[in-house]
Formats: sequence, structure tokens, C-alpha cells
Amino acid sequence: MSLIAQHPYIKTERKVTRFEQFEIEHERIIYLYTDKVVTQNREFPVKDVMDFSYREITNQGGILYLHTLQGVFPYVVKSSPEAFITSYRANFK
Repeated sequence: MSLIAQHPYIKTERKVTRFEQFEIEHERIIYLYTDKVVTQNREFPVKDVMDFSYREITNQGGILYLHTLQGVFPYVVKSSPEAFITSYRANFK
């Protein structure tokens, strides 16, 4: 199990108090290993990962999509994950 690539993503937590509502951004990292893909709360064997894709949102980063046999999982990113996706495709496609 050796690390191939990693990329930061954002998880937004919404807090509501009696008088206000605000959002807290948590920066997390998605890791690509030789045998699995790991995020803060999920782990996928590489054999269950079909692909990654990315959709840019104008000047705000975008969404990295992890396509698996269990479904599609979106991750909000602030920078382009093209190097991460290229690393996946070079090693597993």
C-alpha cells in the first residue's frame, strides 16, 4: 500500500444557533493508494473504482466526482484535481 497521489477537498458544515446560521469549512484530503482510495469517512478498494471526473465551477474550484460500483461520490475542491485524475488513469486504466 503505497501512496500514488493526494488532493485536498472541502467539507462544509452548517451550524445553526438560535440567532444565526453560519458555515464552517473543513479541509480534508483524498488519498489514492495502489490498492484503495481513502477519504475522511470512506474507503474504496481500487477494484471498485471505475473513474474520476471533474467539473469546474467558474472561478470557485469545482467538484471532483469519484465513480464507484457503490455510486458516484462528489467532493468539492478549490483547485483543479487534474494531476490526481491523471495519476489514477496512468496507474489503473
